[in-house]
Amino acid sequence: MTFPFQKLSVGLIALGLSLSAWAGELYVITHPGVKVEAADVRDIFLGDKQIAGGTKLVPLDNAAAQKDFLAKVMSLDAGKYGTIWAKKGFREGLNPPPLKGGDADVLNAVKSTPGAVGYVTAKPAGGVNVVQKY
Repeated sequence: MTFPFQKLSVGLIALGLSLSAWAGELYVITHPGVKVEAADVRDIFLGDKQIAGGTKLVPLDNAAAQKDFLAKVMSLDAGKYGTIWAKKGFREGLNPPPLKGGDADVLNAVKSTPGAVGYVTAKPAGGVNVVQKY
C-alpha cells in the first residue's frame, strides 16, 4: 500500500534533483588580454589579487548567477561575501566588484574592458578566454 506522503516524498526528491541540475554550469571568463589561472579566481573576487601580467584586474559580478557562483566557486554565501567586502572597503578602501545584470551584460563588459574577469552561465561563443568551467 502506498501512502500519499510517499508519493510526495518521491516528488520532492525528484524536484530537488532537477533543481540542482538546473543550477547549471558556470564559466569564469576574462578579457582576451588577461591570463589568470583557476586557482586565482577566489583571490580576484575577494580583492586579494588585483594585477596579472602587469594588467589591473577588473572583477565583475553577475546578478543572475551570483548565488551559484558564491556557492560553487567561492564557498561563501551572499552575507559572508558582503561582510568581507565591507571590511575591505573600510580597511583598504576597496570597492566590491560591480554587479552586472546577467550573462549578456557580463560578456559585453568583459569583451570591452581590459583586465575584466567575470562569470556567465552559458559557454561563451568567443571573444573571451574561458578560465574554468564549474
